[in-house]
Amino acid sequence: LAMIDYALRRRFSFYPMKPGFDSEGFKRYQFMFKNEKFDTLITTVKELNDTIVKDPSLGFGFEIGHSYFCNKTEATNEWLRAIVNHEIIPMLEEYWFDNKDKIEEWSEKLRTAIK
Repeated sequence: LAMIDYALRRRFSFYPMKPGFDSEGFKRYQFMFKNEKFDTLITTVKELNDTIVKDPSLGFGFEIGHSYFCNKTEATNEWLRAIVNHEIIPMLEEYWFDNKDKIEEWSEKLRTAIK
């Protein structure tokens, strides 16, 4: 996999992109829902991103992006639970495979955000 990564990096330019949670477009989208659970989850993910950035084994390139939360017209409980349980937590399990306590801590915070 590393060989493919190097090959791609030699052939293409890359532009670092930060998650767009604080962009005007996402803020309008978020406001449209008028959903307290959605708002709380976004705040929690932004806090999680701060932790990810400060982690010496991860950093900026591992932040959770806003795209997990886009292209919906309603923020249902089922959709929010699916994002947390089937998208974000499995990614954290890969990130911190050697730190079960951190996985449990953030899994609980994320699940609490949507209760």
